[in-house]
Amino acid sequence: MSFDFDDLDYGTINQGDEPLRVFTFTNTGNAPLQIKSAQGSCGCTVPTYPKEEIKPGEKSKIEVRYDTNRIGQFQKTVTLTTNEADGANTHILKIHGLVNAKPTDQAAPAAPQGGGNH
Repeated sequence: MSFDFDDLDYGTINQGDEPLRVFTFTNTGNAPLQIKSAQGSCGCTVPTYPKEEIKPGEKSKIEVRYDTNRIGQFQKTVTLTTNEADGANTHILKIHGLVNAKPTDQAAPAAPQGGGNH
């Protein structure tokens, strides 16, 4: 199993921005690859992985959603367990970035208070 990259930078994003990112991989082995599990390092990191076997030479993807309502810097991992027989059956994918607070709309200026004649 070989990933195009195993460390994904979300960059600087705003609170509530699109949380989905994708890791692409290839089955570089000689046998069908089965991902047995994918576990985020916390509940804020949710991976989705293919349940079907990936044939040798085929590409597939792991989707990761990070909770972008959590403001501040983050570094999280996703741990994959596979059926690879060569001993490399655990893979760690990393995500990191910075979530800024959602920009607030500027309040409309207050209407001038009239002094009017008494």
